[in-house]
Amino acid sequence: MRVRFAPSPTGHLHVGNARTALFNWLLARHAGGTVILRIEDTDAERSTRESELAITDDLTWMGLTWDEGIGVGGPKAPYRQSERLALYRLHADTLLENGKAYYCFCTPEQLEADRQAALNAGLPPKYVGRCRTISLDDARHRLAAGETAVVRFRVPEDRDIVFTDLVRGAVHFHSSVIGDPVLLRSDRVPAYNFAVVIDDALMDVTHVVRGEDHISNTPRQVLLYEAFGWQPPAFAHLSLVMGPDHTPLSKRHGATSVAEFRAKGYLPEALVNYLALIGWSPGEGAELLPLDELARRFDLSKVAHSAGVFDEDKLAWANRHYLKVAAPDRLVDLAIPFLRERSIVVGELTSAGLDWLLVTIPPLATSIDRLSQIPERVHTIFSFDVDESMAHENIRNELTQQSTRAVIAALADDLASSPRLVEREIFRAAVARLKERTGLKGRALLHPIRVALTGEAEGPELDIIVPAIDRATELSPASGLQSVTGCRERAAAFAALVAGTSIDT
Repeated sequence: MRVRFAPSPTGHLHVGNARTALFNWLLARHAGGTVILRIEDTDAERSTRESELAITDDLTWMGLTWDEGIGVGGPKAPYRQSERLALYRLHADTLLENGKAYYCFCTPEQLEADRQAALNAGLPPKYVGRCRTISLDDARHRLAAGETAVVRFRVPEDRDIVFTDLVRGAVHFHSSVIGDPVLLRSDRVPAYNFAVVIDDALMDVTHVVRGEDHISNTPRQVLLYEAFGWQPPAFAHLSLVMGPDHTPLSKRHGATSVAEFRAKGYLPEALVNYLALIGWSPGEGAELLPLDELARRFDLSKVAHSAGVFDEDKLAWANRHYLKVAAPDRLVDLAIPFLRERSIVVGELTSAGLDWLLVTIPPLATSIDRLSQIPERVHTIFSFDVDESMAHENIRNELTQQSTRAVIAALADDLASSPRLVEREIFRAAVARLKERTGLKGRALLHPIRVALTGEAEGPELDIIVPAIDRATELSPASGLQSVTGCRERAAAFAALVAGTSIDT
């Protein structure tokens, strides 16, 4: 088995195309076959090497390695269409010589007039065949005289074209609805339907797995295979990936590219696992599986016909699972770029700074959907300002309560003569002392402590965030992390604010 993924390097890798690449990869790996990565870059105006590199980077990030293709090489090289132009021209000449193709001299104005006439008559627009009868010799004389022409394929008349789709079953077309397609444009650059057939045939592709938007291209391609005497590959057309409103997933639905989901902090295994579940189920009551297990279970015949909906909430659910089971050092490595972006990591991390992150980040990651939320979870450690806190009405209201003031005063007094709260047990012991001293418990005790030590009314669990604050306080300024105000100083600042004053709500 030989499959290929052949993106056009004209932008970012859309998650729909990433799903197509994934299903090709799963099919090949399940069968012990070969994955080919080919680049369809004949659109010279829009194709860029930057886009190509971005696509290959995204595929590598997803774990979708390839056995032949760009960057790897292989026996069917070259793997960029722009480097295969001579092959397309050679095969077009073969069809011209045997009468299965012809030169077409119709102007764009003529073609547009024909299209409008068909539409006005209520007919599907197709090429009318005006140049079908021009002999090859006459066409060559006209070309030599300076005229320009495209090369068209001569579609057989009155033919039923049937192919078996591995997802959809038998698919029928009649040649009467297919106009003679362009093979080579006037600049001798191949059209998609011609280049893809030449490439797939010469690269011995056995299975073509692609989106259902290519179904209408398939009869033209089947006819081209016949014209060359080649055996067509097996075709499988996947349903498109839709947005929540059941229209094709696009920018109006939010993020649509692999790069955007990477930037939001989704893990590759979460995105891959979720994409595999759109239109297919691994069965056996399992959904969250590693890539190799997905490949072991993959069955193309069980891929659904109906369109699949991309639900970012379901992706976030998968990502939460993988964040929880990720190794601490990996989580920290992945979180550092997001922390740098928020100026929490401000320099080269020392071993002490890195150790602080290794202790702090993993427990906070159990309650987030994606890595980009980590800075928000830790910002109270690094951002403490009494005046900013007092700008919030709920904080001001909290400080009007006598019990809140009593807890804050007792907390400041206790921390002034106590060790830093660098461990959970030290913090819990301090809470126990405050409970005994104030006679308060539960929210009446813990909420004032949260306000005094974080400056906020809500946030991560106190026995996680409070020790993290005091551990950060003890770090050297050269640790690579932003400096932190300690719990002792925070409590003192709030105690000074409320001591003997009234809070204007």
